[in-house]
Amino acid sequence: MDSFVHLHVHSEYSLLDGAARLEDLVAKAAASGMKALALTDHGVMYGAVPFYKLCKKHGIKPIIGCEVYFTAGSRKERGSRQDQPIHHLILLAKNETGYRNLMKLCSIGHLEGFHYKPRIDWDALQRHREGLVCLSACLGGEVPFHLLRGHYEEAKKAALRYQAAFGEDFYLELQDHGIPEQKKVNPLLVQLAGEIGAELVVTNDAHYLSKEDAEVQDVLICVGTGKTVDDEDRLKMHTNQLYLKTAEEMAQLFPHLPEAYANTAKIADCCELELEFDRHILPAYRPIPEGHTAGSYLAELCQQGLVDRYGELDVWRNPAEREKLEQRLRYELEIIASMGFSDYFLIVWDFIAFAHRNGIATGPGRGSSAGSLVAYVLRITDVDPIKYNLLFERFLNPERVTMPDIDIDFSDERRDEVIAYVVDKYGAEHVAQIITFGTMAARAAVRDVGRALNVPFGEVDKVAKLIPGHLGMTIERALKESPDLKAMYDGSERVKRLLDMAMKVEGMPRHASTHAAGVVISRDPLTDAVPLQEGSEHTALTQYSMENLEAIGLLKMDFLGLRTLSIIERCMNWIKEQSGDAPDFRLVPDNDPTTYEMLGRGETTGVFQLESTGMRRVLKEMKPSVFEDIISLLALYRPGPMEFIPKYIAGKHGQISVEYPHPDLEPILKDTYGIIVYQEQIMQIASRMAGFSLGEADLLRRAVSKKKREVLDEQRGHFVSGSVQQGYTEDEANVVYDMIVRFADYGFARAHAAAYGVLAFQTAYLKAHYPVQFMASMLTAVTGSHRKVAEYIVECRRMGIVVLPPDVNESNVLFTPQVGVGSAEAVLSSDAKDGHTGSGQEAPALGVIRFGLAAIKNVGTQAIESILRERKERPFDSLLDFCRRVDLRTCNKRVIEC
Repeated sequence: MDSFVHLHVHSEYSLLDGAARLEDLVAKAAASGMKALALTDHGVMYGAVPFYKLCKKHGIKPIIGCEVYFTAGSRKERGSRQDQPIHHLILLAKNETGYRNLMKLCSIGHLEGFHYKPRIDWDALQRHREGLVCLSACLGGEVPFHLLRGHYEEAKKAALRYQAAFGEDFYLELQDHGIPEQKKVNPLLVQLAGEIGAELVVTNDAHYLSKEDAEVQDVLICVGTGKTVDDEDRLKMHTNQLYLKTAEEMAQLFPHLPEAYANTAKIADCCELELEFDRHILPAYRPIPEGHTAGSYLAELCQQGLVDRYGELDVWRNPAEREKLEQRLRYELEIIASMGFSDYFLIVWDFIAFAHRNGIATGPGRGSSAGSLVAYVLRITDVDPIKYNLLFERFLNPERVTMPDIDIDFSDERRDEVIAYVVDKYGAEHVAQIITFGTMAARAAVRDVGRALNVPFGEVDKVAKLIPGHLGMTIERALKESPDLKAMYDGSERVKRLLDMAMKVEGMPRHASTHAAGVVISRDPLTDAVPLQEGSEHTALTQYSMENLEAIGLLKMDFLGLRTLSIIERCMNWIKEQSGDAPDFRLVPDNDPTTYEMLGRGETTGVFQLESTGMRRVLKEMKPSVFEDIISLLALYRPGPMEFIPKYIAGKHGQISVEYPHPDLEPILKDTYGIIVYQEQIMQIASRMAGFSLGEADLLRRAVSKKKREVLDEQRGHFVSGSVQQGYTEDEANVVYDMIVRFADYGFARAHAAAYGVLAFQTAYLKAHYPVQFMASMLTAVTGSHRKVAEYIVECRRMGIVVLPPDVNESNVLFTPQVGVGSAEAVLSSDAKDGHTGSGQEAPALGVIRFGLAAIKNVGTQAIESILRERKERPFDSLLDFCRRVDLRTCNKRVIEC
């Protein structure tokens, strides 16, 4: 009995059709004593990696498969479902070759054959059949399809084709879910197997775990098809037998066919796929100039970059300081080369250089990568790690090989151009964006299930709104925290059924979408390592999510769209247009008094990371005066370390005597007034006191932050013994170690704070020195949000900037700035006469901002184009003239009223 293996199984990743969560699925198979289990989701391999890992964890052999959609015609033809029916086919990977072929077939179906389903055809199947076991599938398979219609010879012909392709690895599949059509087909399948000499195999089309879960699958199908359970014309499974049956239950279904039952174990035995994790499949930069390796070319670029960055600075003219720079660069390059990451840095340098050549704004850095001198001299980052005392080992640790992670910010309006460049350079088969799955969170699950169960909208809405909107909220937790929700649950059978069902689907993946930033670039074709599907913007999408891509060794890069960069870019363009020259932030001193005076007043609406109410209050108390204050504030203003802000401020203003755990640590903690603010400070303390290398110090930082008792004790011993060897006492070492443990959770990456501090300073500088252009750019950035537009208009009025109302003769698509226009009274002219005073002030105005047409509610792109096109000929002289000349199909009554 225990020899049965389920070979036809769907999980939650058969989106809105499978109701079996992977963890529960594997756990039940293990509890039932099964030695192996297959996963065959509909047309996708989304769950393959986590399924494999779960099976290994539970001591079960994982069999990776897929229920593909197959057409007997061409996958490239676009016919109707009647002209070109799509059939199901089960494919299981026997080995690594089969796994790769399965990924290729899955990708072909999505990228080349998608037409209401991701189809493959005979051409694809023949080319990629090696290493695969093929089962004829359920009633949706081609052979049963013909048998049901009385076309026995057609069924035989199809079966012979599969048999010719797969030989002994082709099986005719028998199922019995109590469905009449199966009772009709099964004897014919047995007869056909005898005639053509094919073997039979017994399966159960598992979509959920137990018989009682049939209703859950029914609801999911309704959610996916937009129907309710009461609709008569909806897709419905007329059985409750699609569950993970025990070996005993399966044996009872086909007692007369013991060979078909035994063949499940036979197939499982021949599937010997071993996936390799924790390796690196690193991409290759191309082209490498002749006579160079990736390492030597990177070194040459860095040497030139070092001169470009420091050649005009005093530090470069000092021989000792210059030697320090060159020594640091050599050290970093050696580490990068020894870890095999030279190609990676070249790839990032190349697409950043493309962005710079094409005027696409890039961020100063993000995360720990700003600690790398190599990244700085290549202009990947824009934060000087020497000036701001940033550590390379926080980014790459030579004593613990981890993948480098350089996250790049681009202007959110032009990020896609950079991705398109990478796709064009390395080839579409080597580049893909990363998939992510939208899951049914608590409120969404209630609304989806409510629609499916046909519960009145008002009742569903009331229940959903009683679920708190906190991050990570679950329905179970909401029932404990919300007395009103619990009262409805206990008092209404309909609400109880709604919430019970919503809890069963809560957290399940609902749809696939594109990750906001993640991109993978591979050395070999991506389909050797991951199945793909069609994505947005003509770039393929991986079928494995980010954590699973990292598990199989693919290196992801984050191309992040940052609105702040678009704001800065637009502001700088306007400054250049209006004054002929824009500020060069490479030359702007980071101690600009005007900027810090504005920050000290808390006037930070629109300033990156500094505009919240709490942040303004802190700025008023702190009165920042140097860039170090901005970095510290960004690191401290988080839950936990916020409690140390008053101590920081008191230390800054000399209101308290700053204390250090040991006098030798003053140089490390002086800038933060004795408080450990940064992770890098923990590393420096371990290096200074205990003689750790910075690599060892980073391992200490990581270990201590996990707060595991045995790890804390082990690291304490290491730290204390190292400190004693350096000449400190055990008591001194223990005091410092206790401080490290206390602050380990609070420590923030200084490199990240410094990089974001650069953006905070730049936006503050622009607001302080170019307020009109900056606020016009801010208003343009929030054009879609009427609440934010109103908020920034109020800020403009406070600053003395007049915001003029929309004007069909004056307004452009975006908000537009005008500087140096005299008094507010003069500026308003005819607008003021009409009662539109914009600011209502008579003091000299800093300038004016004209309201953009795109920010007017219900005014679309085509209407704006029509207005601008006609206005080019001559201005509108009356409402009648306006109505006569614009296209009234786009500029209709509603648009004109708005």
